[in-house]
Amino acid sequence: MSSYAIIETGSKQYRVEPKAILEVERLSLGENPLEVALEKVLFIREGEKTWVGTPYLSGARVLCDSMGELRAPKVISLKYRRRKASRRKKGHRQTLLKLRVKEIQLPK
Repeated sequence: MSSYAIIETGSKQYRVEPKAILEVERLSLGENPLEVALEKVLFIREGEKTWVGTPYLSGARVLCDSMGELRAPKVISLKYRRRKASRRKKGHRQTLLKLRVKEIQLPK
């Protein structure tokens, strides 16, 4: 059995394993922009052992390598009413951060 963790970032939850690649909302990177530590770990499973947080596990974290930023596809919001000049078109394109999981550190 492989190990995995469930983390929370950007108000979303992700199931991560070592060497997995995930795309999350852009994070403010600290002094080392190449390595990211995700502290909000909700659950860890290592073989037959499990750790469940209430809501987070203290001392547990997931270390990731940053693979750069990318842009999500554009989402277009269109409001239309049946009156003259009553259309509103608005586009949004989210900036994402691509991460590769290095390791899952267990709680101390």
